[in-house]
Amino acid sequence: MKITIADVAKKAGVSKSTVSRILNGNYEQNTQKTIDKVLKVIEEMDFQPNALAKGLKSNKTNIIGIVLSNLKNPFWASVLEGVEDECRSSGFNLMICNSNENPSVERDHIKSFQLKQVEGIIINTTLGNEDIYKDFTEKNFPFVTINRKIPNTEVNGVFMDNIEGAKIAVQHFIDNGLREIAIFIYPTEGVSPREERLEGYRQALQDNSLVVKEELIKIVGENKEIVKKEVKNLLNSHQKVEAIFSTNNILTLYVMEAIRELGLKVPQDIALIGYDETVWSMHLNPPLTTVYQPAYKMGELAAKKVIELINNKEQKIPTEQISLLPNLIVRQSSIQRSQLNE
Repeated sequence: MKITIADVAKKAGVSKSTVSRILNGNYEQNTQKTIDKVLKVIEEMDFQPNALAKGLKSNKTNIIGIVLSNLKNPFWASVLEGVEDECRSSGFNLMICNSNENPSVERDHIKSFQLKQVEGIIINTTLGNEDIYKDFTEKNFPFVTINRKIPNTEVNGVFMDNIEGAKIAVQHFIDNGLREIAIFIYPTEGVSPREERLEGYRQALQDNSLVVKEELIKIVGENKEIVKKEVKNLLNSHQKVEAIFSTNNILTLYVMEAIRELGLKVPQDIALIGYDETVWSMHLNPPLTTVYQPAYKMGELAAKKVIELINNKEQKIPTEQISLLPNLIVRQSSIQRSQLNE
């Protein structure tokens, strides 16, 4: 049976409000004898106060909320591990929600967090709730964006250098003698990591005096069959395509499946680089070259920043945007074809 404040008050012979005040560290209205008696009863009854209910009165819940846009992506498992480890070591609990790229769902999650009086929020934004983000900023509410930037808004955030990530991938192809390089990417509008990866692709080609061919830029819907159809159409109509840069780990699996269904081989017929290192990248056939992002570090730094904001709510801390560098993990999928026969 759950022990309540009423049970403690009855056994200690005091009012519920007295127990509540003592639980919240407000000892001024009670004698030391009463305080000791109530604390002893709490210990004897093993009373566990509801942290949220206690927080509603003390204005401190020690809860941080995080809203992510797509929990199906393995990248976010590492991010969450970093967030959770840092929260736990700092004495905070974490509430996790998934917007599934839906702005109205994201808005509902944020409202729910506010009702539960979370002390800070981390968001991988859908970019559909700019009014909420602006309100957080104006009210100095502890709020950190992660992965995606908010256009025309200066907020605290932790991001990846996606332009550099794309450039090192494309440069690797070029260094291996490949010139006809296609890119597959999900719809870019308003999604900063995608926009930046496409920009990095363009820059790498231009930096090497190569023409950016718009027909090799494939912006595809987030649907397996659509992706496979676009890959097949491209490789059937452009026989000279030598390499594909896939900008999302799930997207990469669809690309590989389409290549196999065409009877082609990676990298003998088409070289391939994916984005995001996952536990399965090295176990694919062939092992996949990937752009590695320090996902755990991203989560850890986002949690550190929101906790810093929580602990300094009365001060206006200068806005900080942290950018993390990716690196390339080279495996067999991107090796120059001539090297395979050496």
